[in-house]
Amino acid sequence: MVRGIIGKKVGMTQVFDESGKAFPVTAIEAGPCPVVQIKTEDQDGYQAVQLGFGNRKDNKVNQPERGHIDKAGVTPPRVLFEFPVDDTDQLSVGSMIDSSIFSVGEYVDVTGTSKGLGFTGVVKRYGFAGGKKSHGGEQDLRRTGSIGASAHPSRVFKGKRMAGRHGGRRVTVQNLQVIQADADRSLLLVKGAVPGPTNGFLLINKAVKIGA
Repeated sequence: MVRGIIGKKVGMTQVFDESGKAFPVTAIEAGPCPVVQIKTEDQDGYQAVQLGFGNRKDNKVNQPERGHIDKAGVTPPRVLFEFPVDDTDQLSVGSMIDSSIFSVGEYVDVTGTSKGLGFTGVVKRYGFAGGKKSHGGEQDLRRTGSIGASAHPSRVFKGKRMAGRHGGRRVTVQNLQVIQADADRSLLLVKGAVPGPTNGFLLINKAVKIGA
């Protein structure tokens, strides 16, 4: 059985439990995802299923992609991604995978691309305290401070936290609880926040470290 699905972040809201306490949830448009290709141990050396998500205009599809998609008999998807499977016997090319593979109460791992914030300093990027707020420190409020080590070793260590590109990287948030799974509306509600902006693409997998 497929352990994951491709989705799109719709936004955040809140729901209430039995006691009336509110907690945040993220709404995800999870599927439906057509099966575009099935990888087998005999032919490919491993077992996996390639799923598609979304729609793409015909004039945005190149020749190799067109041949691959026409072979599967599906409309051009916006995103393609592979998910490992233990058994491919119950899968067929062209069939649909939806959010019904998840059940309420189970935990999932959500992967996405975090929001790109551009070039930022160490205060915003790493939470540095900054310099003195008085006694001549007016020019050092958000500076890095010393990055060297005097005469020895006379260099900046690799990996030193400094100003630079912030965000725009692949991030996985683990163990988010499924609050609602509505296959009819292709809707998945998970407790908490997920990486990326609204309308950003996500990979939703069954959790591998439950309770970790």
